[in-house]
Amino acid sequence: MTTAIVVGSGPNGLAAATALARYGMDVTVFEAADEIGGGTRSSEAIVPGLLHDHCSAVHPMAVGSPFLRTLGLERYGLTWRWPEIDCVHPLDDGDAGVLHRSIEETAEGLGSDAHRWRRLFRPAKSFDDWAADIMGPLVRIPDHPLRLARFGAPTALPASTLARLFRTEKARALFGGAAAHAFRPLHLPMTSAIGLGILTAGHRYGWPVAAGGSRAITDALAALLADLGGKIETGVRVRKITDLPPADIVMFDLAPAAVADILGDRLPPRVARAYRRFRHGPGAFKVDFAVECGVPWTNPHAREAGTVHLGGPYEEVARTEREVHAGRMPDRPFVLVGQQYLADPGRSAGAVHPLWSYAHVPHGYTGDATEAIIRQIERFAPGFRDRVVGMAVRTTTEFAAYNPNYVGGDIVTGAKDIRQLVFGPRIAPNPYATGVPGMYLCSAATPPGPGAHGMCGAHAARNALRDLERRRDRVPDRGRNTEG
Repeated sequence: MTTAIVVGSGPNGLAAATALARYGMDVTVFEAADEIGGGTRSSEAIVPGLLHDHCSAVHPMAVGSPFLRTLGLERYGLTWRWPEIDCVHPLDDGDAGVLHRSIEETAEGLGSDAHRWRRLFRPAKSFDDWAADIMGPLVRIPDHPLRLARFGAPTALPASTLARLFRTEKARALFGGAAAHAFRPLHLPMTSAIGLGILTAGHRYGWPVAAGGSRAITDALAALLADLGGKIETGVRVRKITDLPPADIVMFDLAPAAVADILGDRLPPRVARAYRRFRHGPGAFKVDFAVECGVPWTNPHAREAGTVHLGGPYEEVARTEREVHAGRMPDRPFVLVGQQYLADPGRSAGAVHPLWSYAHVPHGYTGDATEAIIRQIERFAPGFRDRVVGMAVRTTTEFAAYNPNYVGGDIVTGAKDIRQLVFGPRIAPNPYATGVPGMYLCSAATPPGPGAHGMCGAHAARNALRDLERRRDRVPDRGRNTEG
């Protein structure tokens, strides 16, 4: 039987493993940690019974993933749950930009910007037709070029340019908070892309959470993989390629520099240089809270929102992202807050609820951003501090220890500048190929980038299978490749 090895068990690694196993391959996944899942791990913390997501938390791209939707993961326990309101971006005067799954309902709350919001997000109505085009390599001929062009033209713009489309502060802030997910200064080209992507996907599928924690996504993938005959071994750290048994295909759900270390001299010099020069972006500083009776948000919509963006008006968000990118810690960082328990009440312990939050901080930031995060929440929810009964902190250094792909606390696995967003770690027709026959990169460093959607792994697996068939056609009697 043809064999495959996957190094790393995040959503992309398990997606690649599942795709290969569905093809009939004998697949083994090696995971360095004692628990699978990468950034989708969840566990009880702070208070018994209180369930916290370790990193990935809200999933507008995963719920509509063209690959995950083909797997029937509901048979393995994956259930999506939606909050009443997807996202709120509060302002200091008590008003807020409010994101609903419905384009119309969102637009109605944006006053004079209603028609502009409707026009900008009209492509959401045909999202399923062209989602595969944006959730894959961008350097290729798309399946639906005209529909993709309608969505894609604004994505090339700096977020600060596109924000000028709106006249109201709440519309600009709502868009800016989504654009800030790129971890990039918002005046740079293509910083609209990630924000438009998650907003458009949200208007099609919403911003749901996985019942029982984000771990349910990778638990379901692992269960499917087991049914297909695949195996997962945890606690296995791969430091060099000779640590692995021979295989026809090897997939790496790792940061590029780690792949360069493992493959060593086998990697073509030009690829090794590109992988070692791969740029990482700003970091995340995370604080989980145990909050009695929830957060006393001033804006009532925020009390029903699964996600709350804290950054004030658009200009402030843009300024703080510039500061962070320049290596300076702002007094008022952009903070993301997750209230997953509103959609999934089983995460709470009675009247004590889990609150997930992180701030954008400089790459490798060594300071303590805990108080800055609390102040940002207090700014829009006076009295919050008095409701906190416990907290747990994860610094940028601890993020990198928790998941080595998160170099310097970079939880999106690489700076999403134009070159890396479009091409991944190196400029090449195939962003997943390492240049070593049978070996592929499938992490979020490759297109389409971060998220629990599994599309990086799925595309890498398709490329691997295509190349395997070509090798067999060229050399039908040589037996299997043992480059692994």
